[in-house]
Formats: sequence, C-alpha cells, structure tokens
Amino acid sequence: MAHSAAGRSIPIISPAEGVTEAMIRELVETFYDRVIRDPELGPIFHTALSGRWSRHLALMVDFWSSIALRTGRYQGKPQAAHMGMSLTPELFARWLSLFEQTAKELFEPDVSAFFVDRARRIAESLQIGLGSPAAALRL
Repeated sequence: MAHSAAGRSIPIISPAEGVTEAMIRELVETFYDRVIRDPELGPIFHTALSGRWSRHLALMVDFWSSIALRTGRYQGKPQAAHMGMSLTPELFARWLSLFEQTAKELFEPDVSAFFVDRARRIAESLQIGLGSPAAALRL
C-alpha cells in the first residue's frame, strides 16, 4: 500500500480513495496532450494511432477507470496493443516522467502517488511482456 503524508493508505485492490471519473479524464487528456507534443514520444503515437486519437483517449479513460475505480470498463489487451512500437526502456522512462509530472501538477499528493505507482507497475509489466532486456530494472 502507498501511504500519503497524512498516513492514509491507498488500497491496491479497492477503488482509489479520492479519485473520480472527472479526475481520470483530466489526467488522460492532459497527459496525452503532452505525449503527442513530445519530440520523442509524439512521432511514435502519431504513427501508431493515426486517425484514432479520440478513440485512444476514450480507451485510456476506460483503462484508468478500471485501474483506479475497478469499473471493469477496459477489456483490451495492453501487451498486444504495444507490440511492434519500438518502445525502448528510455522511452518508457520518458513516458513515466511525463506521467508523473502531469499527475503531480494536477492532483493532491495522495492521488498523484496512486496514479504514479500504478503507472510504474504498468510500465514494468509492459516492458517484461514486450521482452525488454532492461525490464528488470526499476524505473
């Protein structure tokens, strides 16, 4: 469990305390706006999602809703979706850095910590699943 400065814990399996659908949408929209403008990440996402950007954002809202609120709305397969995208450990680190910066700017520390913890776990799992040689490294 992650602990905030106030000592409250954020359960790993239960819905995240203090997280709302509106917050998830704000995080996804703000974060992916930064991703698409990023000189290294932007071209990868432009190529992978050409013409499907709004669909991707809706899917990411469902994904994070399933993670944070246990809604079960996301039914996709993240490993398969990221195959063939040439995602290096450095690009995962850049993605995480942007995500962490965005979450910290938007939310109180306990909510930010929840999102960042889950993003790190997801990135590590994706790297392992995609066979990244540096997947064992902690990001």
